[in-house]
Amino acid sequence: MAARDAEIEKPLGGATKMGKVPKMAKVKNKAPAELQITAEQLLREAKERELEIVPPPPKQKIQDEEELKDFQMRKRKNFEDAIRKNRSVLSNWIKYATWEESQGSLDRTRSVYERALDVDHRNIGLWLKYTEMEMRNKQVNHARNLWDRAVTILPRANQFWYKYTYMEEMLNNIPGCRAVFERWIEWEPDEQPWLTYIKFELRYKELDRARKIYERFVYVHPDVKNWIRFARFEESHGFINSARLIYERAVEFFGEENMDEKLFIAFAKFEENQKEHDRVRVIYKYALDNIPKEKCTELYKCYTIHEKKFGERSGIENVIISKRKFQYEEEVKENPMNYDAWFDYIRLVESEGNLDLIRETYERAIANIPPSKEKHFWRRYIYLWINYAIFEELEANDVERARQVYRAALDLLPHKRFTFAKLWLLYAQFEIRQKDVDTARRALGSALGKCPKAKIFRGYIDLEIQLREFGRCRTLYEKFLEFNPENVQTWMKFAELETLLGDVDRARALYELAIGQSRLDMPEILWKAYIDFEVEQEEADRARDLYKRLLQRTQHVKVWLSFAQFELQVDHEDRIAEARHVYEEANKKLRQGQEKEERLMLLEAWKDFEKEEGDDQSRKVVNDLMPRRVKKRRKIQSEDGVDQGWEEYFDYIFPEDEAAKPNLKLLAMAKMWKKNKEMEHQEPDVEQESEVTSTNMEEETNPDADDQTIVNESESEDDED
Repeated sequence: MAARDAEIEKPLGGATKMGKVPKMAKVKNKAPAELQITAEQLLREAKERELEIVPPPPKQKIQDEEELKDFQMRKRKNFEDAIRKNRSVLSNWIKYATWEESQGSLDRTRSVYERALDVDHRNIGLWLKYTEMEMRNKQVNHARNLWDRAVTILPRANQFWYKYTYMEEMLNNIPGCRAVFERWIEWEPDEQPWLTYIKFELRYKELDRARKIYERFVYVHPDVKNWIRFARFEESHGFINSARLIYERAVEFFGEENMDEKLFIAFAKFEENQKEHDRVRVIYKYALDNIPKEKCTELYKCYTIHEKKFGERSGIENVIISKRKFQYEEEVKENPMNYDAWFDYIRLVESEGNLDLIRETYERAIANIPPSKEKHFWRRYIYLWINYAIFEELEANDVERARQVYRAALDLLPHKRFTFAKLWLLYAQFEIRQKDVDTARRALGSALGKCPKAKIFRGYIDLEIQLREFGRCRTLYEKFLEFNPENVQTWMKFAELETLLGDVDRARALYELAIGQSRLDMPEILWKAYIDFEVEQEEADRARDLYKRLLQRTQHVKVWLSFAQFELQVDHEDRIAEARHVYEEANKKLRQGQEKEERLMLLEAWKDFEKEEGDDQSRKVVNDLMPRRVKKRRKIQSEDGVDQGWEEYFDYIFPEDEAAKPNLKLLAMAKMWKKNKEMEHQEPDVEQESEVTSTNMEEETNPDADDQTIVNESESEDDED
């Protein structure tokens, strides 16, 4: 027997004395060192000094068979000792078996593996090592027996089956490999073993066998993706009818309870590839009708893409409508009180023209009654009822149902708290269109009785005017004025009605009653309407009296201007003189007030009047009355009385006011002189106080004392005096 080389390891190190504990060095100074050493530095220094490198054991060459047997005996003794110490450590068994294999002793290797299997027969790695050893040494039958034992003991370990089938296929034992696959499939493993079996059959062009495997596969693992795989398998091999049949079987298999959009998308794309666009539309529509809306988002997208590529305009619109309906359904489901979403949804449904669906949508919408009794929560909601009634009348042509909708809406409203005049008026107009005037009047009368509103009064009056029932109109106007006597528009409309009917005295009496009211919302409009009424009746004297009565109540500049314009337009000889007289009276009255802007407005209008109608003398008079504009400064104070600086503003100084100021100042000086005479016998301090007081009086009597130009002018006038 030839000698073999082997490596013999010898223990290193010196002898130690047993029983003695080494002495531990006592550390006296436990403070940290000034120079700290990191672990990285220690490793780097160890590498540099090569302290971790252990010298290899010496090699020993085996020269003869006796030395080899002696070496093998010592190695086996070491392995056996290691196993005897701990039998459960499988690495020792594998090292032992690997060493025996290296020595060429297959029987001993098998013996070691068998002993190891007795220890742990469920260890997958041990079985794999054992069988790989047999295959490396080309022991096919032994390996086959081991695979049979392994898959019998551990049939759920897919590694054994994969290795087993791979070995049989590598040996070109196709029937044997197929038999192994069949044994494996009987255990109904996961999806991948089935697909591996199918690929195996396809490698050898066995389409019928692969089809039969697919048939079993889709029933063992009934997932949508597996049915789609089956159908694509048929399609890829050109079996179009078989693929279509498989899709149809899949739809029937899952039924309506377990429908999945992925299956229908795949089915539709298959038909699209075959140019069967009508079939595609049928598939999409069937799926959209039966799958819950929240689960078919991708289906909508694919349907839209298909219609955009192959469909007509109507088809594309149908797809978009379906998608929008789904979005609106989600919105109203999330917030049923979102009435704007309901309006959009109903408008979309109405575009389809399905009466039953439209009515159902309206009923669902009006069922969401606002929880609060506040009117602003009902404003959008009430339009659902209005639109519903209009739809029933105009689109569905169901008059009786429209009447029921109106009445149901009116019964629903809490009229004691609020009402909607628009709803009452629409109901009355509906009854008028049905030629039922009495019902319309009863409805509006009921509205006025339950919750009177100005809009209902006006609508009722307009209705009676259209019906030419002027007696009822007068009655309604009287009720309206009792309800709200402050409304100027009501008085004016009532008077206009009487004017149209030719009863001028009655209209004038109404105007007199109106201006005699203690409170009116817009009295200036009423007075203007009354004056215009008298002007239309060519009653100039009455109109002039009205202007004078109005000026007794207010001195507003616009009234004076209107009065002057009226006098100018009256057709008589002295109209210019009368108008000028009005301007003069207005100027006198406005001088008594403090509104300089209004005086300026009056003078400018007077100036324009004289420019057109007057002469040079009258124009000079007006020009002499025109003020001059000066810039002044005044303090700004906040609400808390804190000074916030100064601001500039423009003031108007009228010549008439300036002419009166010297007389006022002379009077003030006379008063001061009189007080000084009275205070001559008092102390100087008291005299000084009187001077201050007289100075203050002077400042108070001169409203323009803060204007330096006026002050200077006044002082110059005193010097001249």
